[in-house]
Amino acid sequence: MRVLLLLFIVIPLLEMMLLFEVADVIGGLSTVGLVVLTAVIGIQILKSQGLSTLLRAQNRLQSGELPAQEIVEGMMLAAAGALLLTPGFVTDILGFVFLASPMRKLMAKHTIHSGIVATMGNDSDKFKFWSANLKSSSRYRHHGNIYEGEYSEDELSQINQKEPKNDFEDESYRGK
Repeated sequence: MRVLLLLFIVIPLLEMMLLFEVADVIGGLSTVGLVVLTAVIGIQILKSQGLSTLLRAQNRLQSGELPAQEIVEGMMLAAAGALLLTPGFVTDILGFVFLASPMRKLMAKHTIHSGIVATMGNDSDKFKFWSANLKSSSRYRHHGNIYEGEYSEDELSQINQKEPKNDFEDESYRGK
């Protein structure tokens, strides 16, 4: 939290100092024009990169795969758009770094493999729950019967005594 507060204070100060320095060298109007030009160019690149990422995500979904890489890249593209629309040269440079396709893909892969982002799905072959250290988890898998309804403690203990230890001890599963 303190890091974010520090960033919200330091980055605008850095941007203003840099804008004033550039304005002294090339003039105030030229500086404003340059800031607007970088925003327009960045937004045009953002549109094409965003569409490309969206199409790749749709293709992965249609093939039954979870588009984790594309989701992380989409978040980076959203951050790039916000940075490019923020006036200033430092934020524009950071925005263009997020827009550069090879750099973005590398950062997205690193983000996914580091466990910063976790994906969750059902327990089928195509989707698994992955914890932060990327080991498959059976945390959401239930072994045994599920009883729904209202019951007393006595009824619960009777149910637990009658319940087979595993699915193969119950004759109804064998199809007599």
